[in-house]
Amino acid sequence: MSAVAWIAVGSLVAWVWLLLGQGFFWRTDQRLPSRAEPEDWPSVAVVVPARDEAAMLPVSLPSLLAQDYPGTAEVFLVDDCSKDGTGDVARALSVRHGGLPVTVVSPSEPEPGWTGKLWAVRHGMALARTREPEYLLLTDADIAHEPDSLRELVAAAETGGFDLVSLMARLRVASVWERLVVPAFVYFFSQLYPFRWINRKRGRTAAAAGGCVLLRTEAAVRAGVPDSIRQAVIDDVSLARAVRRSGGRIWLGLADRVDSVRPYPCLADLWRMVSRSAYAQLRHNPLVLVGTVLGLVLVYLAPPVTLVAGVLGGGAVAAWAGGAAWAVMAGTYMPMLGYYRQSLWLAPLLPFTALLYLLMTVDSAVQHYRGRGAAWKGRTYARPEAAPDQ
Repeated sequence: MSAVAWIAVGSLVAWVWLLLGQGFFWRTDQRLPSRAEPEDWPSVAVVVPARDEAAMLPVSLPSLLAQDYPGTAEVFLVDDCSKDGTGDVARALSVRHGGLPVTVVSPSEPEPGWTGKLWAVRHGMALARTREPEYLLLTDADIAHEPDSLRELVAAAETGGFDLVSLMARLRVASVWERLVVPAFVYFFSQLYPFRWINRKRGRTAAAAGGCVLLRTEAAVRAGVPDSIRQAVIDDVSLARAVRRSGGRIWLGLADRVDSVRPYPCLADLWRMVSRSAYAQLRHNPLVLVGTVLGLVLVYLAPPVTLVAGVLGGGAVAAWAGGAAWAVMAGTYMPMLGYYRQSLWLAPLLPFTALLYLLMTVDSAVQHYRGRGAAWKGRTYARPEAAPDQ
C-alpha cells in the first residue's frame, strides 16, 4: 500500500478506538443522575467571582436571586478589582429583584502566586464559610440558572453522596462562528475527559466545568482548595483533581437548565477563549505539543485529505479508509450537534474546526514562549507551569 493509504488506515483505526474505547465520550446522555429531595435541605453559599461583568450580571444574577430553594441560601459576589462598576450593578440588581440575599466583597489585587479567579474564589469562600454552609455553589458571572437549578444540584449530591457535582453549562450558539466552534469545544473536552470515566466511583479521571460546581464544604476543606490549586490556569479541572485525590466523589455532566449567556460573536473572541489555556492543558510541554499536533493531523485532518487523494490518485484503499474515518468522525459529532440544536450538516465540517483548534493551540504555545503566558481579563500569568496541580 502507498503511504497515503497507510495514513488513511491508521486514521480509521484511531477512530474505531475512539468510538468504542474512549468512554463513549461522544454520547450526550450524562445528565444529572437520579435524585430524591432530602428531608432536611442543607444550607448553601453561592460564590460568584466577577471581574468587569457589569454587562453580564443583569442577565445572569437575577436567575440566582430567583432560586426556588427550600433551605438557606445566600449569594456572595466577589467584585474582583473591576473597572466597570460590577459591584454597584450587583447591589442594584439585588435591591431591584429581591430573592436570595447578596453580599458584595471587593478584595485587593491577587497576591503573587495566585491566578485572579482563584484569588476571588478564595475571598468568596472565606466570607461564605462564616455562615458555615454545608455546600458551596461556585458559578461564574455569565451563567444563568433556571429557578430549580440549585435544588436539583443539591438533591443530586445528597442522593448520590457526591462531594462535587458539576454541570457543563450550555454555551451560547448564535453567531456563525459560535455554531462552528462552540459544540466542538464541548466535544473535544469530553474526548479528553470522558464523563463516564469521571463519574465512576473509583475512577482516576477528574474534571469539572467551572461555570457550575456544587462543592461540599467539608470536601473543600479536606482538599485544601482553593489554596492547593492557587496557580492553576485551568481551575475547574484542578479543583476536581484535588477533590478526587483527597478521597471525594465527583460527578460531571451536561446541563439542561444552566446556560452561559456570554456572547462570542467573532472568531477572535473564541480564539482568545481557547488559546488562553490551551498550552496549559498540555502542561507547557513542547513534546506533548508536537504529539498533539501530529495526533490532530492524523485523527481529524487525514480522513478528508486521504479521501480526496485516493479518489484523485486512484487509490482505492486510501479513499475507502479515509472516507470511512471521516464518516465515523462525523457520526460521533452528531449527538453533540443535536444537544446544541444545530444542523447535523455541520458534522462533516469537524476537520476544519479541528484545524482551527490546532492553530489556537499552537498560538497558545507561541504566546507562552513570548513571555505573555495565559491572559484573563487584563491579567497575564507568564509562568503558570510552576503550579503543581494543573
